[in-house]
Amino acid sequence: ALVSIVNEYTATQDFGYFGSYEQTYNASGSGIIVGQSETELLLVTNYHVVEDADKLVISFVDDTTAEATVKGSAKTMDLAVIAVSLESLSKETKDAIAIATLGDSDSLKVGEPAIAIGNALGYGQSVTTGVISALDREIEVDSSYESKGTFIQTDAAINPGNSGGALLNMRGEVIGINSSKYAAVNIDNMG
Repeated sequence: ALVSIVNEYTATQDFGYFGSYEQTYNASGSGIIVGQSETELLLVTNYHVVEDADKLVISFVDDTTAEATVKGSAKTMDLAVIAVSLESLSKETKDAIAIATLGDSDSLKVGEPAIAIGNALGYGQSVTTGVISALDREIEVDSSYESKGTFIQTDAAINPGNSGGALLNMRGEVIGINSSKYAAVNIDNMG
């Protein structure tokens, strides 16, 4: 039920009088398969994973890829829903993937085990474990969004590329989405 996402985007650097320069970049992230319609597979991820995408390439558990489109987003909450056409998937890929089981994050208790799955550093699927360290932790989502949110805090390692991946309970149910971490010399595993 987890996928890797590559966001191909174009950045422009303005050199004023000397003109501007465009370059294409790739950014990695993760996503969770949360539903299926008659024509599309629906995935949830972070908004910052798909922001400004020229092209979104999804990699599934069987190493096949497909393009996705953004269906909707909530920038202030850093969430996005993306879709992959079912016609673009082989029968083998459809048989290999699953729709994630959603859990109840409201019933979590501090100290419960947690599993973070994502596309760490763009290398492919990775798994880390930890515990639920805090609930309803209020932090600024992003200063440019001027928005605050409440979050589940975990000490499971969250690395670049894990964004949009699943935070699971021990039953394998999705209880959250990996979205950010604090990083500094004196901070260890605060995601």
